[in-house]
Amino acid sequence: MSTFQAPKGTYDLIPPRSAKFLAVREAIAAPLRNSGYGYVETPGFEDVNLFARGVGESTDIVSKEMYAFETKGGDRLALRPEGTASVLRAALEANLHKQGNLPVKLWYSGSYYRYERPQAGRYRHFSQVGAEAIGAEDPALDAELIILADQAYRSLGLRDFRILLNSLGDKECRPVYREALQNFLRGLDLDEDTLRRADINPLRVLDDKREAVQKQLGDAPLLRDYLCDACKAYHEEVRELITAAGVVFEDDPKLVRGLDYYTRTTFEFVHDGLGSQSAVGGGGRYDGLSEMIGGPALPSVGWALGVDRTVLALEAEGVELELPAATSVFAVPLGDEARRILFAKVTELRKLGVAADFCYGAKGLKGAMKSANRSGARYTIVAGERDLAEGVVQLKDMESGEQTAIGVNEIVAELESKLG
Repeated sequence: MSTFQAPKGTYDLIPPRSAKFLAVREAIAAPLRNSGYGYVETPGFEDVNLFARGVGESTDIVSKEMYAFETKGGDRLALRPEGTASVLRAALEANLHKQGNLPVKLWYSGSYYRYERPQAGRYRHFSQVGAEAIGAEDPALDAELIILADQAYRSLGLRDFRILLNSLGDKECRPVYREALQNFLRGLDLDEDTLRRADINPLRVLDDKREAVQKQLGDAPLLRDYLCDACKAYHEEVRELITAAGVVFEDDPKLVRGLDYYTRTTFEFVHDGLGSQSAVGGGGRYDGLSEMIGGPALPSVGWALGVDRTVLALEAEGVELELPAATSVFAVPLGDEARRILFAKVTELRKLGVAADFCYGAKGLKGAMKSANRSGARYTIVAGERDLAEGVVQLKDMESGEQTAIGVNEIVAELESKLG
């Protein structure tokens, strides 16, 4: 065993399971690429204030979970705990919003970091695919993103997930609700930390998972009863658009997101087969975030879907993804001349897009065929001195066990034909 191990709360993504993660990322990204979203990649660390301002000082992410550090040059940086603030920062820095084509539509994929108590589905290093539509206030954009996420999950074969939907109001109506909620919370039996959170951002208390807190929130005022006419109309149009697209959702008047920047539309994708960590993704509208981090007013909406939890959801449902074969053809050379010829054939197959591998190292026929079996290849090419003297190689179908002699110069075309 190695002297070192992966840090607590992290994991190594290795074959064959890594192929499932790659397939999930690709499935989530595919509908985004077909809908005008361009790829963006940001650094793994940013100025700590980017997240303190955008995500919110009162959130657990900033106050308890963020990996913050000081560089040798005195800069205060943080490993990114989420993607939206970084992507918006990158778009502003590159002046994408000034190029005359709003919204700026971006998608991303990467690793994120939070110091949390590790458990199944909750890691200190995790993977997400996200999408952001920056610079337009339009219910159709909110609906588009919900529909694309639903499409991505269904393309993977997921069925037992639910979409929860709510509106958090805007700067006009939320202050009124905030005051009503604070007055309600002050009358409850809450600890000092929770009361402090209620003073800073009372909506965060609604998201408290502790049973002792949730039991007292049954009669809490609901934000939907305080929405202004504009927010009501906006939310109703989002609901109508996703309903017309055939997307099933549940209205959840108590749904809030764990980040301070959300306004109006908020949604979450949950899977009941994952236990306490049931959220597989979520997002919403964040119309004021650009101004919070020093940019112009750019109403925006987006989401992030957890790759790790999506894989767990697939496994909970017993969904087996159709993954491309890592190796379709495996070459077994017996002798130096065979090594030279079969290596050239493997290279030629790879150029044609055929997944091909080669038996490296000095192995006998028995050991080489074990390697061929382990590779999962459908076909194995075997060649020795006698075969080459006759101008042929042996082609073995690893499923049926049938073996056929094929001309050396015909083997590439034959395999390309068989593998389609």
